[in-house]
Amino acid sequence: MKALLLRDLRLAFRAGGGFGLSLAFFLIVIVLVPFAVGPEAAILSRIGPGILWVAALLATLLSLDRQFALDHEDGALSLIATSPLPLEAVALAKATAHWLTTGLPLTLAAAPLGVLLSLQGPAFGWLVLTLALGTPALSVIGTFGAALTVGLRRGGLLLSLLVLPLYVPTLIFGAEAARRGAEGLENGTPLL
Repeated sequence: MKALLLRDLRLAFRAGGGFGLSLAFFLIVIVLVPFAVGPEAAILSRIGPGILWVAALLATLLSLDRQFALDHEDGALSLIATSPLPLEAVALAKATAHWLTTGLPLTLAAAPLGVLLSLQGPAFGWLVLTLALGTPALSVIGTFGAALTVGLRRGGLLLSLLVLPLYVPTLIFGAEAARRGAEGLENGTPLL
């Protein structure tokens, strides 16, 4: 499983598209939101955690269809499926590689980008914590969607339609926990 994880990490960095594209999309969304909403710090700090969560969710979607596509194109997916490695372990390795190349960079970039949304004090810590807890869930859910749509011609569109409704609970709880933490409210319930 470790070899498969390292292979997927090498493919993600070598093939391009996933890592850089997701991070660039995340950056562009966060930079453009203050222009669209206005420069009022009170409004930006109130909606900031939600905006960061929505941007992270959409940025995660960008690289999902490539998880199994490269292996499917070169026939490696058939070899992996017939190997003695359980398919659950393959899916876990793919989800972990996706999170390491997409979710982790988005989580680390969220705190510095939160400055653009006028986040204050404890909001940064809560934002990073909720993204660190929520982005692995986005990667796991997306991995199952990517596995279902791997052989389809327009699989990326169908993948979005399959995965977005399943992302909503993670988005609601993550954004709400980050918002409550930023406002200094008790937020143990959303984190559960």
